[in-house]
Amino acid sequence: MLIYALIPFAYLLGSISSAIIVCQAMGLPDPRTEGSNNPGATNVLRLGGKKAAAITLLGDALKGLVPMLVAHAFGAPPLILALTAMAAFLGHLYPVFFDFKGGKGVATALGTQFGLSWVIGLSIAAIWLFVAKIMNISSLAGLVAMALAPVIVWWFWPAPELIIMQIAMSSLLFWRHRRNIANMLSGKEGRISASNGD
Repeated sequence: MLIYALIPFAYLLGSISSAIIVCQAMGLPDPRTEGSNNPGATNVLRLGGKKAAAITLLGDALKGLVPMLVAHAFGAPPLILALTAMAAFLGHLYPVFFDFKGGKGVATALGTQFGLSWVIGLSIAAIWLFVAKIMNISSLAGLVAMALAPVIVWWFWPAPELIIMQIAMSSLLFWRHRRNIANMLSGKEGRISASNGD
C-alpha cells in the first residue's frame, strides 16, 4: 500500500510554488500579480533576473523529478509511474497551497520526464534548448518539446500507461499556454532576450 502514497505525495510536492517562494525570499514582486501573472521561471526571469529564475526552474523541475526517483526506488510499475508523474504535474498547475492557481508546467513536466528515464528527459530538454536558441521564445520551445514528448516516450519506453500519461500532460500544457499561443499568432509573445538579464 505504501507505493500508492506516492501519488498524493507527488501532488503535495508539486503544489509547492517555487516561483512564489523564491520571489518572497528575494524581495521580488508576486509573480501572480506582476509581469505575465504566471508563477513560473520565465516570469521570475522578467521580475528578478537570471539567478532568481534559475532557482525557480530548479525547484520546479525537482518537484517532478523527486517523486519519480522515489517511485523507481520502490520498483513502481508503469501505471504507478504514470500516475505519480501526473500528480506532480497537476500539483504544479493546481496547487492546493496556493488556491489552485499555479504555473504552466514545462519545468515540472521535464522533471518527471528525467525521472522516468534520463534519456527521455535529455531528449526533450535538447529539443527545448534548440528551439529556444533558434526562435528565442520560451513558450514556443516548451510547446514544441512537449508536443514531441509522447513520441519520445513511445520510442524509448513504449508502455501504454506512460504514453497516455504523456499525451494527457502535453494536452494540459497546451491548454495552459493558450494565451501564449494567441500571442504568438499575433506576434506579441515576449522573447527570452527581452527579459531582465541581471
